[in-house]
Amino acid sequence: MKTLMTDIIAVLVFAVLARAAHGGLGLAQIADTFWPFAIGSLVGTGIATVALGAGGGAIRYGVIVWLVTVFTGLAIWAARHAAVPHISFIVVATTMSGLLLLGWRAAGMLVARRRP
Repeated sequence: MKTLMTDIIAVLVFAVLARAAHGGLGLAQIADTFWPFAIGSLVGTGIATVALGAGGGAIRYGVIVWLVTVFTGLAIWAARHAAVPHISFIVVATTMSGLLLLGWRAAGMLVARRRP
């Protein structure tokens, strides 16, 4: 549950950064960007849990969550707008969500290794 909540916070940060870059930092604009990718994180968590179980490893688990988050978020965006997202949107969404969803896991692993 803690991992899922951290992923949802990472997706929220992603949505805020996206809205900051493209204008519209209102609650409605942030929510509009947030919810498709949040659903993706929920689906990704379910898939990763079934696929890897408890011993899947943080990064492998995170990669599944990340890829499903991006795919689902972009698919929902495409369905809502009846258009394929522009390649630059796909690249930025994939990169930024990956940095956030995998970055917090990598940072946690580094902190855990430094503890005696």
